[in-house]
Amino acid sequence: MKTLHCKITFTEALLGTSPSSETVYQDFIGSKAPDAASLEEEIEALGTEEVIANGMTVFPRTEDGRPFLYDYQIKGFFKDACGCLSRVAGKDPETGKKKAAVNESGKLKAFKKIIDGLIFVRPRKIPLVFDGEIGVCERPLRAQTAQGERVALVMSEEVPTGATAEFDVLCMSDEHTAAVREWLDYGQWRGLGQWRNSGKGSFGCEISED
Repeated sequence: MKTLHCKITFTEALLGTSPSSETVYQDFIGSKAPDAASLEEEIEALGTEEVIANGMTVFPRTEDGRPFLYDYQIKGFFKDACGCLSRVAGKDPETGKKKAAVNESGKLKAFKKIIDGLIFVRPRKIPLVFDGEIGVCERPLRAQTAQGERVALVMSEEVPTGATAEFDVLCMSDEHTAAVREWLDYGQWRGLGQWRNSGKGSFGCEISED
């Protein structure tokens, strides 16, 4: 069992992901799909983008008002990174068949269960440390629907470039530490938070092993 102490520094601004209204799902999605049998069906029917478009996404706050990330957001990033990196594969020159990825992510079978049950992030609330004020990022959201192209304005709180966050990653099996390092290195290409496909939330990471 090993613990990795990680300090990430955001090279691009990080956007909040939490709805600004605690009742946005009930008030908004429920009004849009009142005939759905359950709240989960309503969310699936409308899509999460519709929820986001209805209001600003923000950061949760500690009791003293500091924005933070939840531990499960880091674990969610691990799953996303592992899923993407496991697709990095070539072809066998003799058979022409696709080969399994040769990186650490490609070696993990049922990786979601491994991340859920054998890799843990602490603390529960990971404070974001930065100078300056929280800003607001606005961008258009375009989607093709049955009624034609739909455009909405999406707004998110934005923590500036240079912000840092520190946390520990506990690996129950020592052999998983290499994969964790691989995922955190992937953060320079695809990071955390809203709109990460544009590069938002990208980060570099310093790791020390306990």
